[in-house]
Amino acid sequence: MSSPVVRLTNLTRSFEQGGVRIDVLRGVNLSIGPGEIVALLGPSGSGKSTMLQAVGLLEGGFGGKIEIAGTDASALPTDGRTKLRREHLGFVYQFHHLLPDFNAIENVVMPQLVAGTDKLAAEERAKQVLTSLGLGHRLTHRPSQLSGGEQQRVAVARALANRPNLVLADEPTGNLDETTADKVFAEFLELVRGEGSAALVATHNERLAGKMDRVVRLHEGVLE
Repeated sequence: MSSPVVRLTNLTRSFEQGGVRIDVLRGVNLSIGPGEIVALLGPSGSGKSTMLQAVGLLEGGFGGKIEIAGTDASALPTDGRTKLRREHLGFVYQFHHLLPDFNAIENVVMPQLVAGTDKLAAEERAKQVLTSLGLGHRLTHRPSQLSGGEQQRVAVARALANRPNLVLADEPTGNLDETTADKVFAEFLELVRGEGSAALVATHNERLAGKMDRVVRLHEGVLE
């Protein structure tokens, strides 16, 4: 059996607010295998984004153990976590967060250059992923020249550009109308599966969750 792409063991996260301790995550345990697409369901404020931040190694303050691609991220210094994140993770957010002064292909090339990919190879990869998402005719358009659905497709392409082991998506179509959301999400799933990546997708949409391989629910800080 293949090793998990990510394994969380007794993950905890607490905050102090007005002198009161708030336990957002209270011993989360989860393993995701290679190529598995998992829906993380829960209402707004349930801690889904906090959990994704933990898995994405985006901030500290978490208790428990986070293993990414067999490496215990909890024991790594900051630069080690950065390297692990760059080499193994991709991110898609509700808002696309594209660089406004760069066109579609440049936005997808950028993370590849940061990872050390040759520019020509990065451009070829960007064209391939964008074209697979139906944007072959929009490569040189800036975000302001793209529709909301097209902008989110560019964000998906950017997340997959470095062939991550795990894609983390936080309400990836939550900012789109239902028809566009369905189309973009179907393309997202097809691309992730085609690339062989695993994914953890936070959503409150039961219908979209049903399209994934497995559903886990975050309730009062623990997974059900």
